[in-house]
Amino acid sequence: MQASINQSYRLEPTVSEPSYGRAWYIAIEGPIGVGKTTLARMLQERFQGKTPLGLLLEVFEENPFLSQFYSDRARYAFQTQMFFLLSRYRQQQQGVPRLMRRGALISDYIFSKDWLFARLNLMGEEWEMYQRIHAALAEQIPTPDLIVYMQADAGVLMGRIAQRDRPYERNMDREYIESLCQAYDGFFASYEDAPVLFTNTNQLNIVTRPADFQSIVSQVRSALQDGTFQRQLPQFETPLAGERWLARGRPLTDFQRFHVELDRSKHFDTDPYFNYLCLSEEMGELGSEFAKLWMEEAALVVEGQEPARARQHALNRRRSALESELADCLAYLLKLANYAGIDLETAYVGKMHRNQERSWRESPKVETEQE
Repeated sequence: MQASINQSYRLEPTVSEPSYGRAWYIAIEGPIGVGKTTLARMLQERFQGKTPLGLLLEVFEENPFLSQFYSDRARYAFQTQMFFLLSRYRQQQQGVPRLMRRGALISDYIFSKDWLFARLNLMGEEWEMYQRIHAALAEQIPTPDLIVYMQADAGVLMGRIAQRDRPYERNMDREYIESLCQAYDGFFASYEDAPVLFTNTNQLNIVTRPADFQSIVSQVRSALQDGTFQRQLPQFETPLAGERWLARGRPLTDFQRFHVELDRSKHFDTDPYFNYLCLSEEMGELGSEFAKLWMEEAALVVEGQEPARARQHALNRRRSALESELADCLAYLLKLANYAGIDLETAYVGKMHRNQERSWRESPKVETEQE
């Protein structure tokens, strides 16, 4: 649990950013130790412009019950939670409108997180009382335009918590951190009050690796400029695996992050137009491989083989070349998604969900997924 407020203003521009048309409000969220405050400060520095950019930070040391809570959660949960609830309400209800009258705003928490922690730590009559009070206060709290949700595995978080070495966190329970991660994932999986940008930080170091920070900046900038917010990958059943898709991770996101590092270490050209031409070239090579596949298949059919057997024989012969060309095409798609600040997994799953909801009419016209 963390909370409270510290506001800072920086009136001199440091980086010239595009005009977004209005004062925006970004909130950073995630479990303990994920790096919310660090990212909030770095984004404020990067997005600072000609108008003031406010920074609203939690000052968790204000809570007099916090150290006791970490020593005995069951005994001190209610006192700790109620202090945070009222403190966060005062900060958000008064601080957010005041700061936004001066310009845009970045915060390292949202008011709704209080409910998340309470649901994890309270029960019985205490939980019922909390819900009544929270419901009355939440109606008066401004909603962010974008939430950046930073994710990390419990082991990664425990390492970061140990590294910053706050006295009251030294006996942090790993089981509590794991339950907190699960609670956060569940909370934002169904969160609809504001757009959410999901960022897995397991392999990121935004302080020491500029490319990692730039990846987040690009996604946030794209959201602010275009109004296209990347949502979480929905967890749905796959027809083949019979288990929740991506339940153990986000492979395409990991692949995109790999290409960020590969571009940096190999000094590859990151110009999007150049890479689009490279993708077009790879698509041409893939087309050539399929043309060869078709010709081999046709030749086998002429020799008297069954069409299905002929296709399988041709595929077996050309499989290695097809694998290579398909991999090249995927690599350039991942790279282009990076340069555009797009989470490709999120974009893909969102499009497939829209396709699932469509009515595919029967007609001589060929339907495509791009319609």
